Amino acid sequence: MTQRSGMWVGNNEHPVQADMLTVGQPAPDFQLIQSSDMSVKTLADFGKAVKVISCVPSLDTRVCAAQTKRFHNEMESFGEGVIVLTVSADLPFAQNRWCGAEGVTRTLTLSDHKTMTFADAYGVHDTAWRVTQRAAFVLDGDNVLHYVEYMDKIGDEINFEAILNKVRELLA
Repeated sequence: MTQRSGMWVGNNEHPVQADMLTVGQPAPDFQLIQSSDMSVKTLADFGKAVKVISCVPSLDTRVCAAQTKRFHNEMESFGEGVIVLTVSADLPFAQNRWCGAEGVTRTLTLSDHKTMTFADAYGVHDTAWRVTQRAAFVLDGDNVLHYVEYMDKIGDEINFEAILNKVRELLA
């Protein structure tokens, strides 16, 4: 697996494993642990819904928490045709605790802690800290990537408006 320059934490560059995905390619399948019930989820489990995959280093940080809460709030207006998956390497127990404490129910939290295979397949595996690089992906009902964004700096926010516009476009 290849290493690339990928994410800055302060003045320190962290290597990220694997290549970045691009718009137009099929999204890689995955096996992630759902925090609420410890079940294994794959891409197929989410059917023909438009999918927003929000990758965060850890829900227990300010920017990651804000990103997850914003998706929770924004996606309410889209109804059942859109599903938001928040992926991190946090333990599923920690994800579940965080969701309960924050009242986040619309966003499914999924853990890659056990294998980091999602992080490798999606090109977000920060190997220095064993976390996921902040990134966002929008998939259509056939799991083709229509939006891809990787953040170079750990504290930078993703482009919510571009993501929301892409979701609206796919639902139209």
